Amino acid sequence: MTKNVVYEKILPQMKEIAALCLKASYLFLDPAKLQNNFEIFGFDFMLDNELKPWLIEINTNPCL
Repeated sequence: MTKNVVYEKILPQMKEIAALCLKASYLFLDPAKLQNNFEIFGFDFMLDNELKPWLIEINTNPCL
């Protein structure tokens, strides 16, 4: 797998999947409506034989 394949094919698909997940759940991300805060998410993906990324899970506040 070359660097170009990662940046041109795989990464854009991963970004699209992550954006769709956040759009689908943004109303539930900050139920207390606190200001001046942020949350870190860990998106776990795997690639199939055709280099298509599949979302496995999303972790809130992954281990730093």
